[in-house]
Amino acid sequence: MTDYDYDLFVIGIGSGGTRAARVAAAHGARVAAAEEYRVGGTCVIRGCVPKKLLVYGAHFAEDLMDARRFGWDVPADCKFDWKTLTGNVFEEVDRISKAYNTTLDSHKVEVINERAELTGPNSIRLASGREVTSKYILIATGARPHIPTCPGHEFGITSNEAFHLESVPKRILIAGAGYIANEFAGIFHEFGAKVTLINRSDQILRGYDEQIRDRLLQISMMKGIDFRFNAKFEGIEKQADGSLKVSMSNHAPIEVDCVMFATGRVPNTENLGLDAAGVELTEKGAIRVDEDNRSSVPSIFAVGDVTDRIQLTPVAIREGQAFADTIFGNKPTRVDYHCVPAAVFSHPQMAGVGLTESQAKQKYGSVKVYVSDFRPMKNVLAGRNERALYKMICDGETNKILGIHMIGPEAAEILQAAAVAVKAGLTKDAFDQTVALHPTMAEELVLMK
Repeated sequence: MTDYDYDLFVIGIGSGGTRAARVAAAHGARVAAAEEYRVGGTCVIRGCVPKKLLVYGAHFAEDLMDARRFGWDVPADCKFDWKTLTGNVFEEVDRISKAYNTTLDSHKVEVINERAELTGPNSIRLASGREVTSKYILIATGARPHIPTCPGHEFGITSNEAFHLESVPKRILIAGAGYIANEFAGIFHEFGAKVTLINRSDQILRGYDEQIRDRLLQISMMKGIDFRFNAKFEGIEKQADGSLKVSMSNHAPIEVDCVMFATGRVPNTENLGLDAAGVELTEKGAIRVDEDNRSSVPSIFAVGDVTDRIQLTPVAIREGQAFADTIFGNKPTRVDYHCVPAAVFSHPQMAGVGLTESQAKQKYGSVKVYVSDFRPMKNVLAGRNERALYKMICDGETNKILGIHMIGPEAAEILQAAAVAVKAGLTKDAFDQTVALHPTMAEELVLMK
């Protein structure tokens, strides 16, 4: 390896790149990592971390209202200040980003705050003009929000800019029906915005269990969020008063104060010199990799959202760990993508692991479905008419659990433990034999019939 400047050069210091760089360095490799923006990547800087903090802030709207039923004298004119919340969120983002830097520094990873591009299978050119070589190169540049090409698209924002709005828009239109769209719909609604969500198809959250997502749609509509289905963007026109007039197919135009695109994410593979290095891409522009994260070029690897696998932070971290252990730790490791849990931090939360009911029926034919449809105790006393729904899908012959899906308060926190049981291949009998922890919402998992 001494023929190269480094043993490993990482392009992109997000969650996956950070883990790979740190672990490789711990195994004794000489590591450098380049980041053109800020250390931390999408999750820390403009994704799951700041968004989850907004979700926490938004929940107080309902919690303060419910508190009156629990004896608290909450003033009717209780006010919310967007700047206070976002200012504190940015402070936390800064803290975590600095922690990432500290971790890399403590492992003697050279952090280069410049854009890096490939010039060959083992060579990199930095924005400053400096050229370096490395035996192995890891691409971990993540993905970015997709922006439709309709007329006036420049007037819209994405989730990246949503955190930096000067104030909560009075009327916001969100395009998309995936987890980002539904999460921000709940956030802005709780902060007092009139939210309209439009989607090109007639479904939200495709890929999640149908009964669970239908429940979210019902609750969201009951809260006052508007949905327009089979609506394709035709154009955005800025009005004299600064408002935006949005035209769409199959529906009348609508005037709003902000348009947010949440229509998917695009791998960051442009202008990285991948062509020069001979790296193959998929039809969607992602880096094509094998089970060991290796691209079509033996010395170049990729992890995280820049590939065509599961776009989740914990998955990217596992991929980074597996890469470093395999290449530098003499410990061949591959990521198991079976039974990866996922959550939507909507209002209320959705979470699921394993096969949905329809997927299980297609694969196994005979399945048993156990359901608990209940009103959480807190909602009962608060006078909130919102019901939770838990589902367990089992093999009809063996009763092995194939999937668990839920919607309700703290669904993601509850599912994390339940996901272990699904991953371990437990049966419904194991849940039946477990004593309920009362009174909790989670006890419904062991009481379903």
